[in-house]
Amino acid sequence: MKTYSAKLKDINHEWFIVDAADLVLGRMASRVATVLRGKHKPTFTPHMDTGDFVVVINAEKIRLTGQKEFSKTYFHHTGHPKGARTVSFRHMRQKSPQWIIQNAVRGMLPHNRLGRQIFKKLKVYAGPEHPHQAQQPRKLEL
Repeated sequence: MKTYSAKLKDINHEWFIVDAADLVLGRMASRVATVLRGKHKPTFTPHMDTGDFVVVINAEKIRLTGQKEFSKTYFHHTGHPKGARTVSFRHMRQKSPQWIIQNAVRGMLPHNRLGRQIFKKLKVYAGPEHPHQAQQPRKLEL
């Protein structure tokens, strides 16, 4: 029995849409990362981009479980002395709700060139409108 390896001509990218309203962030992000990577397909090949495009709408209505909505913080360092910066989840939700989902999904993808290529297939929008109607995205059940 031979191991299947997808060829470029065999890869077919579909479009899916996810409504993030009242979904738990981590659970939704892991399912989206699986679809972006292509692990839900029988033609999955680890070294190729066999995944699909995912459009996430209503990013501003995402939720967290427990007390994380009040205690979760995002940390980064500018590289300068005393350059540590923290931003709370509630502030980030008001400032840039798309970034919250992008950050969660990016952390679940491979940290290499393939991961950066796969990440470009994720489209996140704060509200219910998106410009991808021409691609006829199907609803992804989570």
